[in-house]
Amino acid sequence: MNRRLFLSATALSGAALAAPAVLHAKRTESGDIRLLGEILRTLHPGLHRYLSPYRFETALDRLDSAWQGGASLETRFLALTRFLAQIRCGHTYPSFYNQRRAAADRLFTRQDRLPFAFRWIGDDMVVTQYQGDGAELPPGSIVKAIDGVPVRQILEALLPLVRADGGNDGKRRALLSTTGTDAIETFDVLYGLIYGAPRSGRFVVRYRAPGAASDALIDLPPIDLAHRKRFIRALDPRSNEPLWQWTMDQAGIATLTMPGWAVYNSKWDWQTWLNDRLDSLKGAKGLIVDLRENEGGNDCGDLILARLSGQDIVRPRVERLVRYRQTPKALDPYLDTWDDSFRNWGDQAVPHSDRFFRLIRQDDAGVIAAKGPQLRVPMTVLTSAQNSSATFQFASLVRFTGLGTLVGGTTGGNRRGINGGAFFFVRLPESGIEFDLPLIGHYPEGREPDAGLVPDVPVMTSAADIAAGRDPALDRARALLLRA
Repeated sequence: MNRRLFLSATALSGAALAAPAVLHAKRTESGDIRLLGEILRTLHPGLHRYLSPYRFETALDRLDSAWQGGASLETRFLALTRFLAQIRCGHTYPSFYNQRRAAADRLFTRQDRLPFAFRWIGDDMVVTQYQGDGAELPPGSIVKAIDGVPVRQILEALLPLVRADGGNDGKRRALLSTTGTDAIETFDVLYGLIYGAPRSGRFVVRYRAPGAASDALIDLPPIDLAHRKRFIRALDPRSNEPLWQWTMDQAGIATLTMPGWAVYNSKWDWQTWLNDRLDSLKGAKGLIVDLRENEGGNDCGDLILARLSGQDIVRPRVERLVRYRQTPKALDPYLDTWDDSFRNWGDQAVPHSDRFFRLIRQDDAGVIAAKGPQLRVPMTVLTSAQNSSATFQFASLVRFTGLGTLVGGTTGGNRRGINGGAFFFVRLPESGIEFDLPLIGHYPEGREPDAGLVPDVPVMTSAADIAAGRDPALDRARALLLRA
């Protein structure tokens, strides 16, 4: 390619702030790539939080090269996934759930999945459940290689493809674990696109069983999406069935297990359900809120804090910034959303800098109003790297207010701020591939580390714990409450 430099700036609408002027190579862009670049420069509030303008344009050049010619759907989907992951935003990615049916069937239903569930503990792939037929792989087994490829090499190949905020690789490892909480597992899709189904028709897995002195080999058949879905534990949020579980033990400790807060389309009256159970805590010894499998969704945790606090909670000051006041008309046909007010913030977006507007929408007030009757019980919150959106913010509020003790693993998300709150679902017209685009950037005051939130009481789960069926984080949280 003849690399001629020219000055690029968005000039689609005066309602959107101009993108930073960046020198980059003139590319022979496909329609998709040209549109992708304009949308991200114009609308994404965290585009340059971690990725410089120069590196963005360079990465866009590489994506354009992958898009040219007779590139397959698989090649383009993988290339777009890799490109968007470089923005290092946990909400910017080609969603598995928003693709058109034909593309989803082709990309996500193939028979190239490993027939077991597992967790990454550091760089170790630890089996949590065998999901195949015939020969078994015991829980707690550490997988060393798949078809001769060391699992650490597999992890290194997949990590750059995974959405997460900043340098939080703990979140990337969590998404690359197959836990049964997602209908389509990130690992299944990315591993299948890179490595494909085993050539011999069966995976050759080298592993170390619990208590064994040496490695062993086992041949395992690949499974497809329908087979994997037999082991999904999450309920359909569109139903009117309770999505959470509540138990009370003989010591008077209640455990509220909340694997998800995505109740946007749910018919279930979760506020009444939760209030009724919180009302039952009078005289209880304590409350454990288990969020370890919960990425986020609605701010359901605010109700718990409102009942515990006894006074209104003023959230820590965070600048809520957007890149535009009104979306350019030329982009509107490609932007889908559930709330068209996201297209025009109007006078709720006030000038902040030469790159941002500050959002002052009243429906996103920074105060959680206290609700009665007040709960007077100690609370522990079980955290993990999955907590990266509303649950990351909830964990941060628990720490800020002192209303509970965080126990378990370091959260996902990022203390430097995350992007979210409102979204467009962008459909690239040439390929038909969709990607999610967050619209509100959350920027905390002061300089924060590029990291998740470390819990008050860190607890690691080991392969031996999995083999023995132990839950050390839950046990520790219970012990803390018994001593309170």
